[in-house]
Formats: sequence, C-alpha cells, structure tokens
Amino acid sequence: MTEADYVYSPPETVFDKLRRKVSRFVERRPAQFAFDRPTLSVTFDDAPLTAVRAGAEILEAAGVRGSFYISAGLCGRDSPMGPYAGMDEVTALAAAGHEIGCHTFSHLDCGRSQADVIVCDVGLNATTLSEYDLSPETFAYPYGEVSPAAKKTLGHRFRGLRTVRAGMIAGEADLAALPGVGLEGPGGEATVKKWMDKAKARNGWVIVFSHDVRDEPSQWGCTPESLKRVVDQALADGFQVLPVNEALSLGQRTSADIS
Repeated sequence: MTEADYVYSPPETVFDKLRRKVSRFVERRPAQFAFDRPTLSVTFDDAPLTAVRAGAEILEAAGVRGSFYISAGLCGRDSPMGPYAGMDEVTALAAAGHEIGCHTFSHLDCGRSQADVIVCDVGLNATTLSEYDLSPETFAYPYGEVSPAAKKTLGHRFRGLRTVRAGMIAGEADLAALPGVGLEGPGGEATVKKWMDKAKARNGWVIVFSHDVRDEPSQWGCTPESLKRVVDQALADGFQVLPVNEALSLGQRTSADIS
C-alpha cells in the first residue's frame, strides 16, 4: 500500500451517500445490550508499530487490554502513520491478552466491493492469521465503509463489526454495524469524552478507535498523552475497559435474560 492508497478518500457521490444511509437500516443483526457499569473499548486499526508499542503499553500500565484490527497484507510495510507492526509484534499482543481482530487482508473498501471480493480478501486474512494461531472474532470496516452487501457477507461471520459512525451502545444495537468514536485529530479527545459522559449516565458502551500513537500523530492517530487521559478518565469514572470481544460477551443479552 502506497501513501496515495491509504489517503484515498471514500467517494462522496449521491450513490455513495445513499448507500451509507441505507446500510444503517438493512441487513441488521439486532441485539440487546445491558451493562452494570459504563464500558469502554479501545481499538486500533491497521496496527501501526506505535500503536502496538506505545498504545499497548499505556493500556497495560493501566491494567487493561484493547483490540487491534489487523490487515495482514500491511504487516511490516510503511505508511503515512509510520511502519506497521510485523506478525511477531501482533502475536506478542495476543500473548499479552489483547484482542486481535480482522480488518480485511488488503485494507479493502468493503463499501464499494462485490461480495465475492470481500469474501476472498477476508478469507485470505483469516488464513494468514491462522498460521499464527489467531482467529479473529470481531471486525472493523476499513475506512468505515459499509454497504448492504458487506453487512450481508460479513454480518454472520463475526460476532460484532465496527464502523466509524459515532455513537454509544445502550439497549438495542446492530452487531453488523456497531458505532465507533474516533480518538484522532485535534478534536478527537473531546469527542470521545462527550460520548463517555453519555455512557456514564446510562451504563452504555463506547468503542473508541485510533491508529498511530505518537507525539506528532498523523491525522488518523492520537498522542500518547491523549490516549492516557482517556483511559485514566474512564477508570476514574468507574468504567470497565475491555476488548470488544469481551464486552460483547459481557453485555449482550439473550431473550431469556430479558424475559
């Protein structure tokens, strides 16, 4: 992947805007959630080396773990966010208790790809990760791009699939399009804390995403200080900080739970 590939901006045609809107209402996997405490999940897409090192270190120092969404085809390559982690670093993350999730093999735009292309790319990622005894249970859409076809293709392959549409999970949520709040850019920390305030009031679940973690981050990343403040604030406010797969197990309610 070249820098030009990564900074690709998903198209803004009338069709694409309609696709994104329609995707919110079709091919849904509705589920009910209820948590005893407000909950935060910290996730990193693409696994830049700084996220694997500085990001993981901040979480571990606080006694918590996160979720890292891996595109195996990027491992060891360079990018505008700095070099990506290699598979040795990814397996070390798993050994330390972090969740390893799927992000397609090639960082595919699932919103504009045909179902067979999505299946092939995700399958290649699964095959590659399985060689390291890694079996992702959750997924994050590259670029946050979703379509009805992508949801139909992947919705039942993973326990939960995260978007980049900001929101909080409390009550019913769509497992095929879970909301995510970006800890990235100048206003990212304030936006995350706004959603954390809402979650604190309702015992909701906020999934945060970022990319690189360094003093001068890319437009998709955050500083170590910003990440640490978010984690420290969450713990001070009584949040449980969990990887996405653990939060799904803890918060999802069955019909028997509700009746």
